[in-house]
Amino acid sequence: MQYDLIVIGSGPGGYVAAIRASQLKMKVAVIEMAELGGVCLNWGCIPTKSLLKSAQVYNYMKHSADYGIEIHGDLKADFGKVIERSRKVAEGMSKGIQFLIKKNRIDHIKGFGRLAGSNSIEVTAEDNSKSTITAKHIILATGARSRELPGIKQDGKKIIGYREAMTLEKLPESMIVVGSGAIGSEFAWFYASMGTKVTLIEYMPSIVPLEDEEVSAQLAKSFRKTGITVMTGASVESAEIDGDICKVAVKTQKGNENIEAEIILSAVGVTPNTSGIGLEENGIEMGEGKVKVDRFYRTNLEGVYAIGDIVGGPALAHVSSAEGIICVEKIGGLNPEPLNYKNIPACTYTNPEVASVGLTEKSAKEQGLDIKVGKFPFSASGKANAAGEKDGFVKLIFDSKYGELLGAHMIGANVTEMIAEIVVARNLETTGHEIIKSVHPHPTMSEALMEAAAAAYGEVIHL
Repeated sequence: MQYDLIVIGSGPGGYVAAIRASQLKMKVAVIEMAELGGVCLNWGCIPTKSLLKSAQVYNYMKHSADYGIEIHGDLKADFGKVIERSRKVAEGMSKGIQFLIKKNRIDHIKGFGRLAGSNSIEVTAEDNSKSTITAKHIILATGARSRELPGIKQDGKKIIGYREAMTLEKLPESMIVVGSGAIGSEFAWFYASMGTKVTLIEYMPSIVPLEDEEVSAQLAKSFRKTGITVMTGASVESAEIDGDICKVAVKTQKGNENIEAEIILSAVGVTPNTSGIGLEENGIEMGEGKVKVDRFYRTNLEGVYAIGDIVGGPALAHVSSAEGIICVEKIGGLNPEPLNYKNIPACTYTNPEVASVGLTEKSAKEQGLDIKVGKFPFSASGKANAAGEKDGFVKLIFDSKYGELLGAHMIGANVTEMIAEIVVARNLETTGHEIIKSVHPHPTMSEALMEAAAAAYGEVIHL
């Protein structure tokens, strides 16, 4: 069968691109060997949020006395059932994607897809049989996998990646988490909240190193309060397994340390899935291990496109989805705006949560910009006090001359929901005074956005 579009990969980039193409009256097929929905729905974004929610509920129950509620008897978390719930949530979401694929009359071809030319794909089925399908357009959306450090080779049992971290059979007594990006920080908080003794090791001077320095410092403070040992400016030199114990040699600014734990979680980012899919054989241009594309995700090979983790943007699910829509709309003859990568929100779902978009205070100053900075702590928020969620703050950065909102950096409860307001505001070129004059509901956590903007202009009321 001749298709208008074939998508290799069914993650948040692939399935979204396929559905949008179907809406534009294209005949579409998706090639996927594993579960529909990709890593995000099955082994990433969704199941981890389920785990984090269970840990949050457990945390609330452990501190129920703070809310005037006493629990009589032993409070126990059934780790197996927590994992089971997470897997059921993931399975449910994957079935939802199956429904959407069928609803939009998209063919699901189960197998491994390999580019065999500008208009053809070789598909290897589970029984190793091969077939070739053709299309006018092909989108590569093969995603990424857990990255391995040379000295910390994953064995899937004692030295694990994020997939194994979601399906451990029992709660480990101790764990070393290497890397404090979103994946490492979220798992560090989850396991520490469930009762594991966690050591978080970060090579950079601060955890969540891409975030504003004040946000990083606040998260480290909150982590230590939770019982997590935080080591920054530290590198893992080697890791070895001795019976049931993992031994890690860590180089720090103060010297070398030897740390032991039951499990090592390697969370040092992801590696794009670019091998074995026919890129080199078809002369697809690469750069720094990723596929080179233009603003509409066209590769140098006519009719072949690439989106998501295998191209140069941030490896985030919502970025992949946006890229997929733009790519397909261009193929479909529409006139989409190229994606503004300077206005992409980043979220870390720890407790407290972290969310940001745009320039940090440090990067704005390094660019020589004249800025106004407004900061409002949740300790001054009525809703945060009532909820018992006083840790954190909202920090907004404005251009002094024109009032442009250059960046927002938040840490606290529900800030991953609040960041969307800032993304929209920046997209509409909203100024600081327009935020101040936009009435925010009381009492809400989102009032902190209005108050932070007011603080930047010396008009803050509740601080």
